[in-house]
Amino acid sequence: MRGSSLLADKIVTGKRVDIKFLVAAVLLMGLGAVTLYSLNGASAVRMLKGDMAFWSYQLIVMLVSLFALIVISIINLDYVRKCLPFIVVVTLILCVLTIIPGIGIEKKGARRWFGIRKVFEFQPSEMVKLVIVLFLSNLFAKKYNRLDDLSVSVIPATIMTSFFILLIYLQRDFSTAIIIMLVALVLFFFSGIKKRWFLILFCFILPTVILVVFTEPYRVRRIISFLNPALDPYGANYQLNAAKRAIASGGFWGKGFGGVIKGPAIPEVLSDFIFAGWAVEMGFLGVLLYFVILIWFSIRGYIIAFRCTDRFRSFVALGAVSAILFQSVMNCGVVCGFLPSTGIPLPFFSSGGSSLLVSMSLCGLIINVSRMNTSQGSLYE
Repeated sequence: MRGSSLLADKIVTGKRVDIKFLVAAVLLMGLGAVTLYSLNGASAVRMLKGDMAFWSYQLIVMLVSLFALIVISIINLDYVRKCLPFIVVVTLILCVLTIIPGIGIEKKGARRWFGIRKVFEFQPSEMVKLVIVLFLSNLFAKKYNRLDDLSVSVIPATIMTSFFILLIYLQRDFSTAIIIMLVALVLFFFSGIKKRWFLILFCFILPTVILVVFTEPYRVRRIISFLNPALDPYGANYQLNAAKRAIASGGFWGKGFGGVIKGPAIPEVLSDFIFAGWAVEMGFLGVLLYFVILIWFSIRGYIIAFRCTDRFRSFVALGAVSAILFQSVMNCGVVCGFLPSTGIPLPFFSSGGSSLLVSMSLCGLIINVSRMNTSQGSLYE
């Protein structure tokens, strides 16, 4: 009992941890768990089948993810830096395994998983978000005094980031590749490299993304459907139109927990389109509450990053917050019709073990950084 008490004090003591960030993170995790439980029960009733097997699995995932958050929040990140080459190699191997026939698991034309189907499935592209934050943070902090030397800073960072993005692209996980690209650009921007190199990098990335979009017919259809929502209402636009109808049915107050049963059916309501289910049950007020908490979470996370006196840890917090924020905004934008349709989970809400595990681990990194003494000022002052 004494050991667990000391552990709790170490994690949540107000002297070391940003309590406001911790509260925001707990609120997001709690709302996500409650929403998933409610929507899963409603979906089970609609489909006339039990839901305990799903919820039992998800509960195990939540406990494992919470354990990962606690461990990462108290571990010495200097030790993680020493193990980083091994972590990067393992992640690269796992990404390669997904595209090998017989090992990778294919779903809906994408090879993003490996493991035993319906027993244990892991998505390495989610792990890349965590690894790319650690890798770039370590590189830019380590080579800070040599950032003008492209051969030791910009070029290695660009090569490794591009290689990870290529592997994820081969898995047909375009949305995750975009998230990783955005996080990398944020770290490049704040690393201290000359802005002309950042602009050159951006000018190279933009046409590459456009080219990649138009290499797959289904992505072209999604772009066309986004520009013309009335086109193909029972095909490419079916999910989006169903989500919009569901969100509208929630009204101002929402239908309450379980209310999704009374509304229009929402495809993928437990995964990519879970935000639509939240809007049905909680209404406009619930949507507003979610964005208030997300903004609060992000602001506190960026404050932790910019106040940290250690360059590596500052970059880590910056990248971790950006990864969660960008993914959350992209998911909500897709569900509400502000962005072209793409398959990406909502952090802390969507079902699936890989996404929740990585999101909680990213939170653990931010909490870890917040435990540092920030009384000496900021690197950015």
